Amino acid sequence: MAATPPPPPPLHIVVFPWLAFGHMIPFLELSKRLARRGHAITFVSTPRNAGRLGAIPPAMSAHLRVVSLDLPAVDGLPEGAESTADVPPEKVGLLKKAFDGLAVPFASLIAEACGGAAGDGEEAAAGFSRKPDWIILDFAQNWIWPIAEEYEIACAIFSIFPAALGAFVGTKQENLAHPRTTTEDYMAQPAWIPFPSTVTYRRHEAEWIAAGFRPNASGVSDADRFWDSERPSCRLIIYRSCPEAEPRLFPLLTKLYTKPAIPSGLLVPPALDDNDIGVYNRSDRSFVAVMQWLDKQPNKSVIYVSLGTEAPITADHMHELAFGLELAGVRFLWALRRPSGINCHDDMLLPSGFETRVAARGLVCTEWVPQVCVLAHGAVGAFLTHCGWGSTVESFHYGQPLVMLPFIADQGLIAQAVAATGVGVEVARNYDDGSFYRDDVAAAIQRVMVEEEGKELAHKAIELCGILGDRVRQEMYLYELIGYLQCYK
Repeated sequence: MAATPPPPPPLHIVVFPWLAFGHMIPFLELSKRLARRGHAITFVSTPRNAGRLGAIPPAMSAHLRVVSLDLPAVDGLPEGAESTADVPPEKVGLLKKAFDGLAVPFASLIAEACGGAAGDGEEAAAGFSRKPDWIILDFAQNWIWPIAEEYEIACAIFSIFPAALGAFVGTKQENLAHPRTTTEDYMAQPAWIPFPSTVTYRRHEAEWIAAGFRPNASGVSDADRFWDSERPSCRLIIYRSCPEAEPRLFPLLTKLYTKPAIPSGLLVPPALDDNDIGVYNRSDRSFVAVMQWLDKQPNKSVIYVSLGTEAPITADHMHELAFGLELAGVRFLWALRRPSGINCHDDMLLPSGFETRVAARGLVCTEWVPQVCVLAHGAVGAFLTHCGWGSTVESFHYGQPLVMLPFIADQGLIAQAVAATGVGVEVARNYDDGSFYRDDVAAAIQRVMVEEEGKELAHKAIELCGILGDRVRQEMYLYELIGYLQCYK
């Protein structure tokens, strides 16, 4: 009888996200899950971001370490800015320029690891002192490829966006064969998607996405940064998604990019985990205040409102949303973050007297809100969201129907796909300029929270939760991903 072959040795993986919390948090969640399975993970960021992400849980520290690289100064970039949350949208190109300045220190980090000089005895035992098997990077680091090739390290792109965005962007070759030169070109389904889909943009969204194909203040377009991955050293593209969430796209992407398109699963952080700290700190005062308020509300009576950290929200948007919430007449919890382009005191973000008028049924929180814990709470019956992919998959996981108010990037694609599944409704708006009004906000909220239609939306959301919230199935995707990492290194 043949002996059972030994399991493959643990991997050493360097994980390096772009400087946006919508990227860093899922990259860190993937890192934690790989570390829990015994792999050595070196998570790379900048000092301020590392501090804001929080300390690594002690039980995981033997397999997950955080390495900070100092972000160089760039003219025009605010002092201390290390993430997109620190700058207005027009400064993000300068942040990318500063990010490009990490090429030399990152190369030194890799050289040290490949030379076997990294780490003390404990780190050596965990595998940190040996050459990395993989670099898992984001779309932005087109300067990593020569470093990886010099040291013969396999690379994988981890896309925190839905697979639909990868399908929309397409390869450089397809874009040359089917050039997109007008706004209308970006409003059409790409020629390389051979089946009916919702992979299209409306005009105000198309104007924004078209800018991603043009050079920004860093001197390089986002599309060109991504297209630099079209080389042999990039062996996989990993998507924070799964076929159940995005049918038909994974085979298309594998064929389109001529390399495996691998689902990581949705990577939803745990709602309540005493071992997780930092961004999920249960002792945070804002956590306590929010959860105590929710505990006093009737079951499924509250709509949670959050537009993320990077949506280009104006003062007019804030006021129309506030008046819409007031007109809707339902209980709400609003995680209100100051838009980076609005300079005013917190009490000037909202219409005069708004908080007083809605105090009996609404809570506005301008500090950190534990989103996954809120979505998991029994008092919450819907989610008004910008349709960032992270927020959307969290809503799927907890069975929440959506009121959708998309702005940029992948958000329009996501909103249309969600509407097609019957688990959400969009706020009506002017698709030429993206404007919306309070009456339309109120109408969308009432459709989901008050009217008969809301019952069907909630039912479909629960059904979707049963599919996408299947822990065994989600774990299977991670197990299969590790198999690809073992085979393709």
